[in-house]
Amino acid sequence: MKNVRRSADALVGMLPYDPKYKKSNTLLSANESPLNVPDAVLDAVLERVRTLDFNRYPDPLANALRVAIAEWHGLKAANVLVGNGGDELLYDIFVAWGGPERSLLTFPPTFSVYETNAVLTSTQVVNIPRREDDWSIDVDRACERLATGDIDIVVITNPNNPTGTMTPLEDIRRILDASDALVLVDEAYGEFADESAAKLLDEYENLLILHTFSKAYRCAGIRLGYFLGNPSVINEFKKVRQPYSVDAISQIVGEEVVRNRALFTEGIEVTRVERDRLIAALSELPKVTVYPSEANFVMLKLPFAMRTWSDLDEKHSVLVRNVSGENHLAGCLRVTVGTPEENDRFLAALTEELDDLANQR
Repeated sequence: MKNVRRSADALVGMLPYDPKYKKSNTLLSANESPLNVPDAVLDAVLERVRTLDFNRYPDPLANALRVAIAEWHGLKAANVLVGNGGDELLYDIFVAWGGPERSLLTFPPTFSVYETNAVLTSTQVVNIPRREDDWSIDVDRACERLATGDIDIVVITNPNNPTGTMTPLEDIRRILDASDALVLVDEAYGEFADESAAKLLDEYENLLILHTFSKAYRCAGIRLGYFLGNPSVINEFKKVRQPYSVDAISQIVGEEVVRNRALFTEGIEVTRVERDRLIAALSELPKVTVYPSEANFVMLKLPFAMRTWSDLDEKHSVLVRNVSGENHLAGCLRVTVGTPEENDRFLAALTEELDDLANQR
């Protein structure tokens, strides 16, 4: 067989993104909602899909959805860009603002895709690790680094994944004031928290906010996300986004979710209550450190994390996310907040495994 020319240099040694998905009875690993969309939303979508012209391309900019999202947030359509999930939009940042001789500033541990996208686009990565006592950003150090003037992109995940912690708005404001770099505040889990950086949009042209339909709005399966930003910034993304990236069915789903968003409020509140219950229960377990969270997941640290993660799946069919191999996260697991029944199943399984470990010592 004739050989193929090797791939781009940026791919050498790179491992594909691996969500470590397994088919388990209790899936608490991917930060998905444990609930499907409400029946009223599903019925409305199915009714509209029956009349859809599948032979026609979708609206390239998903304008009806852009208008609906803008009205929801008290903005104009020019402040909104819709994409094929947050992942496409995150990649577009590095196409538009990254590249050779450009730099990303990020605060690990955080979502690994930022750094992956930087590497793929030959963007230099500058990491300022979070404080390991409370996973907060060292804002003084960040501002000092930004003062050098060579940072083009800053990413703050809020709440942060996988730690669940929030960066206060006053700290975000300090970072925005310190530089003209594009500052992305990734609010993929923002609906589970108490505040948003959206109130700063009128003040800062360099502020960009990412939202997704995958978490609080239960639509991980259709791939839909959006940016909120200054029109001048949104226009730059229009230049690099893939044409027709948001298919017609996803646009319909997004419109119906926005129209019926009040139906999701109760589920969001239940998740917040269950999250706090999980934190309280985990804090009572011996040798377990659980961290505060304002997301739909909880991170904990415990002995023998890899073995515990494996035993939870193999012996109890409870799948959580093992993050113990990542920098700064030795001994840590991340657990998505599920239904009350799923959370009880996880707590019972973890308690059993911890008891077994204690008896073996």
